[in-house]
Amino acid sequence: MTATPAWPPKSAPRLFVDTTLSEGMRLPIEGQQAHYLGKVMRVGAGDAVIVCDNRTGEWLARVTEAGKREVVVEVERRLREREDVPDFWLCAALLKKPNFDLVLEKATELGAAKIVPVVTRRCVADKLNPERALTIMTEAAEQCARTALPDLGETVKLEHLLRDWPEGRTLFFADENGGTPAAVAFSIHNGPAALLIGPEGGFDEAERALVRAHPAAAALSLGPRILRGETAAIAGTALWMGMQGDWFG
Repeated sequence: MTATPAWPPKSAPRLFVDTTLSEGMRLPIEGQQAHYLGKVMRVGAGDAVIVCDNRTGEWLARVTEAGKREVVVEVERRLREREDVPDFWLCAALLKKPNFDLVLEKATELGAAKIVPVVTRRCVADKLNPERALTIMTEAAEQCARTALPDLGETVKLEHLLRDWPEGRTLFFADENGGTPAAVAFSIHNGPAALLIGPEGGFDEAERALVRAHPAAAALSLGPRILRGETAAIAGTALWMGMQGDWFG
């Protein structure tokens, strides 16, 4: 007996859209997303497309029209509610563009709820293109089947981040001078959390003292080796997800 293939197929393209989705709605898709569906994925009438709106969850849609500049789909039914995201922020110092792109992509895949770009004295960059950053995060969310996009915080100087830090959220920071082993610190923590990662060259001594003096701060160690900024951000996020996040179950 021939097995019935899964529907929708796992190979169906996934897209985040700006429109709040509902059953039966007609959804025109234009621009780069239409190019992706038509030219890259080569969808045709009747093909499945998975669409997410970052509000109501993940929906199955079928292509009704596949033109050169516009693809039209009809939303059929909801597949999943919007996921509950662990209350974890990654506050990462800006790095060289390719390296920070990697941080944005992998933190999204790992499940961070919010990513905050931070400017410190040793940063090689002091600004971020938010539209480009959002595109990277959205493509990563589509690839890993997230139904909720991370929030992207405004690029902020370290001293302003500390000045405006919300009450009740622990600010773990990776300190090259040492601290509680990260796995231990994460395992005994309860409540909202954030991880602060420094730039190439690390925090300078004045910055380190400023962070350590903050009442919400908790210094931790990411091991005996000096990690690159992007490595520390990715490793720290993964460890938190394993100890307290949705990897833990």
